[in-house]
Amino acid sequence: MIVCHCTNISDHDIRSAIDWMRTSDAQTIITPGKIYHALGKSADCGGCMPLILDTMRSNDNLEVPMQLRALRTGVTQESADEGRSKSHRLPKQVTAA
Repeated sequence: MIVCHCTNISDHDIRSAIDWMRTSDAQTIITPGKIYHALGKSADCGGCMPLILDTMRSNDNLEVPMQLRALRTGVTQESADEGRSKSHRLPKQVTAA
């Protein structure tokens, strides 16, 4: 099945790239960008990204290596604290009347 019409990438191409990357380096983190690069292509419109991600997730070789799983425990993108010491809001401007 064609997953990306812009660059003519099929689900078979994606699975083959993942298998090749996993064989080359068992500890690599596989991303859509790395798949495009391995196929010698680059993303165009991005409309295919949901299909690419679904195809990636269905591949057994996509799994994150055990040694790398604990690197980000407890860290989420939804964290309320961005690491700033103060509020990021600017103070209200006082205007003279």
